[in-house]
Amino acid sequence: MNPYFLFLIYLVIINIIAVIVTVCDKYRAKHNKWRIKESTLLLISALGGSIFMYITMQIIRHKTKKIKFMLGIPLIIILQFLIFYLVKFYVL
Repeated sequence: MNPYFLFLIYLVIINIIAVIVTVCDKYRAKHNKWRIKESTLLLISALGGSIFMYITMQIIRHKTKKIKFMLGIPLIIILQFLIFYLVKFYVL
């Protein structure tokens, strides 16, 4: 199986997880329930769910006042694109 296709499937899955976890954390915040750790949210972002997590946070207005997320996730996105570029053009 093509490794690019597998990578694409992975990105789709991790971004779906990112959306679900973000929406779940917002729901829990509104209902004063146990919350998902910020480190878990950032880890999911770093594992490839950064773009959809950022979009979801903007749409549902979740963690938009936290500098850690509003600067951190775009920084993760930039680093991910840089790593992808370097791997694609210099390693392969």
